[in-house]
Amino acid sequence: MWSFETDPEYQKQLDWVAQFVKDEVEPLDYLGVEAYNTRDERRNRAVRPLQKIVKEKGLWACHLGPELGGKGYGQVQLALLNEILGRSHFGSIVFGCQAPDTGNSEILAHYGTAAQKEKYLKPLLNNDIVSCFSMTEPQGGADPKVFTCRAEETADGWVINGEKWFSSHAHLASFLIVMAVTDPQAPPYRRMSMFIVDAETPGIEMIRNMPVGHHARPGHAHLRYNNVKVPKDAMLGQRGDAFVVAQTRLGGGRIHHAMRTIGQAKKAFDAMCERVLSRETQGTRLSDKQMVQEKIADSWMEIEQFRLLVLQTAWKIDRYKDYMKVRKDISAVKALMPKVFHDVAARALHLHGSLGVTPDMPFAEQVIESFHMGLADGPTEVHKVTVAKQVLRDYRGTNDMFPTTYGPYRREEAIRKLGDLIETQVAAE
Repeated sequence: MWSFETDPEYQKQLDWVAQFVKDEVEPLDYLGVEAYNTRDERRNRAVRPLQKIVKEKGLWACHLGPELGGKGYGQVQLALLNEILGRSHFGSIVFGCQAPDTGNSEILAHYGTAAQKEKYLKPLLNNDIVSCFSMTEPQGGADPKVFTCRAEETADGWVINGEKWFSSHAHLASFLIVMAVTDPQAPPYRRMSMFIVDAETPGIEMIRNMPVGHHARPGHAHLRYNNVKVPKDAMLGQRGDAFVVAQTRLGGGRIHHAMRTIGQAKKAFDAMCERVLSRETQGTRLSDKQMVQEKIADSWMEIEQFRLLVLQTAWKIDRYKDYMKVRKDISAVKALMPKVFHDVAARALHLHGSLGVTPDMPFAEQVIESFHMGLADGPTEVHKVTVAKQVLRDYRGTNDMFPTTYGPYRREEAIRKLGDLIETQVAAE
């Protein structure tokens, strides 16, 4: 049954989360430390007490099943939660559901050995360590089929050679999950396998660690794997199953990311509304200007439309339990996300005037981040292609000269179907 209502008991939890994030978590954004740096004592002194409160509330790592210490929430519940957490860079960290650790933990839970789960999964779930998903390559960011990083089998394991690009948080990670070519002559989607690589393994070279936009701290690594040796059991899943393994983490992760983005967009929208009600020009408030009102209206409508699409997609995932059945919807969410975020943040920036372009306000960073969103996890164009292909599966072409909606065709069809009524009408006239 479809419903737009949130369970009252869960709404109470969401209300608590919203207040907690506003009062305790959002101030961490101004602490001047990296949210993911578990080795920073100042960060830990600020974050650990809040994580303890979240655990006591039973809201820690809600994306995980009970067997891993989570609540086993469905995607709709997680979407509503992530919408609030998205207002702060520390939100998902404080609640134990930060990317890419969430997706990497799912991969380990599905494919890791008992020893790997003990060494990596347990501390990862507790945020004692962080991880890195090392997939993208400089020459083929949007197309894994042209990846060249190789893993060659040896008598006692595998040797990895090649470069990876935008391996986020690699400088802080305790382990990396690496996609590498194991069978170059196989069909395109069977050429690669997935490996877990300890960050202390010799041969991992950081060529450069890059920031995004005007971020002061870099966090996206360009890596080179130089004869990096891993044991046989470092392979996650079967040989050639890299795409299958990757799907374990992508579908739900995109929905969570979308809802966190809504949190950021709403934060920009809130600031926009406050601004136009506070400033005057040419004798009247900004909020009285029709062109300003248009910006407010467009922003509100776009956020609400996008939010409903995300929640419907989350509902479908919960219902079908199969990401492939919701592939069209997930791609649509991913394609829309950067545009909605960009447009709302850009309007907020513009309405704040010169203040809007400074680091004292979040809008310039949000605009840059919107472009990052249009590239990460597959560029917008790729997702639009997926949407179009999935949509067109429900349609058929025609071999006739004219479309099936051609007027004369429809009239002939009406005469065949309603001939008696037409004859009666003519007789009456």
